[in-house]
Amino acid sequence: MDRRPSGSGSASNTRSPTGNSSATLRIFEMETQLDLIDGVRLAPSQALDIDLTNPSTGEFLTKVAQTKPAEVERAIATADRIDKSGSWRLLNISDRAAALLRVADELDKRGDRIGAAESLGSGVVISIARLFGGSLAGSFRDAVEQMRNGGLVEEVGESDRPVEILRIPWGPTVVLVPWNAPAAMAAKKCAYALAAGAPVILKPPERAPFGCNVLAEAIAAAGLPDGVFQLIHGGADVGIQLTTDPRIRCISFTGSLATGRAIAIAAAADFKAVQLELGGNNPVIIMPDVDLSAAAKSIANGMIKLNGQWCEGPGKIFVPPALEQDLVAALLSELDDVIIGAHDDAAAVMGPLSHREHRDQLQARIDELVQGGATVHQVSAGPDLRGWFWPPRVLTGAPEGLCVDELFGPVVTVHAVDSVAEAIELANASPYGLAGYVFGADVEAAMSVARSIRFGEVKVNGTSLLDLSPESVQSFWRSSGLGGHGDRDVFRFFCGAQIVGVDRPGLPI
Repeated sequence: MDRRPSGSGSASNTRSPTGNSSATLRIFEMETQLDLIDGVRLAPSQALDIDLTNPSTGEFLTKVAQTKPAEVERAIATADRIDKSGSWRLLNISDRAAALLRVADELDKRGDRIGAAESLGSGVVISIARLFGGSLAGSFRDAVEQMRNGGLVEEVGESDRPVEILRIPWGPTVVLVPWNAPAAMAAKKCAYALAAGAPVILKPPERAPFGCNVLAEAIAAAGLPDGVFQLIHGGADVGIQLTTDPRIRCISFTGSLATGRAIAIAAAADFKAVQLELGGNNPVIIMPDVDLSAAAKSIANGMIKLNGQWCEGPGKIFVPPALEQDLVAALLSELDDVIIGAHDDAAAVMGPLSHREHRDQLQARIDELVQGGATVHQVSAGPDLRGWFWPPRVLTGAPEGLCVDELFGPVVTVHAVDSVAEAIELANASPYGLAGYVFGADVEAAMSVARSIRFGEVKVNGTSLLDLSPESVQSFWRSSGLGGHGDRDVFRFFCGAQIVGVDRPGLPI
């Protein structure tokens, strides 16, 4: 997930929860689910038996739209035709850049709408969702910079012997994104794939399709050639049709481990290029010299970002036994100050979970841990609203071996360990390797621990959603996926390398 929105949010110090639904601001309407196929926007003709609901009230909004198989086939055929003709990938860089910059301008006009649509789909509060809505245009401008700054052609020959390394698109590309911040992730992936010269088919998450529809509207308004970007809707059946088709040559997916494995199997049949970001239960290592108050504030902030629905959130805390009780107390004190409210409440810091099924699955996982010996610590009952609210929790006493998989909610498990070495060993024993955190007063000692755990990104003394550096590079280790992210790496993922040039004369072999 690209983590460079135009601002940031953190836990408030105002007492929570408000529990006042009259304070919410009804500021937006639901976006319509429309396909964009070969330049034409049309309503999908099928629907899934899945309800889209208002996450703050539980109110029914509409059914999930699904593109029928014949229309999915038409989208694939269109992408294949465009790729074979070269009408987009052979367009000169300046013209392609100009087209993508027009998309950025159109997205600038729609930032608030995208934020509102994302808030409705994910439950993330409007103040944070607007930051993400405002970030989409930047993804297209960044992609243009990658394209302009030698990302597509590198001269490696000699004055009288031209040799070029070309970065050319693999071919028709499918982008699949999850429901926690879909439009921002889709914009990053689609912008870089389009900059690489690939025709793109985007399938938004069935649970949160609204923001991606505004993204498609902006791309259409920018006047890109028909079919260069297409949007279709639906669930697993549509995903299977896309990922198994031999004309699709590249897939970028962020989501669950189970779906990622299915995509990897499908892609292996004809060796498609695949990028998979699959999440993980991210470890937090507490050093003995930690500033406990600062660590608790940062961890609590990390727990509630995107309502706990982010793949790099803190999950599993390893702490010296002498500090465990004080850490739990400090965490609960921080969480007690979090304002929980409706997703469209401008004063709220944390909103509901995205949908009822996710809330129920999360609660079922917690119940399993309680049966295994865990104790649940919770300071807030949440607001007096009927939606999918699930206030933050801290669990102690759960066997470490039961806390392997990602919970994907505002919850952490706390585990006492006898040494930093034991914490490192347990962290590295995880089948996942997406992100990790280390907290300690001695920064160099904390950095040494951070270097000792094999995770794609390890932050010291912070849990920001943002990248550590504009030059950030992060691989997805172990079952957290394939590939990685970072501007240059994402751009290069959508390209294959080709070397073209005049051969060396007079070589002996």
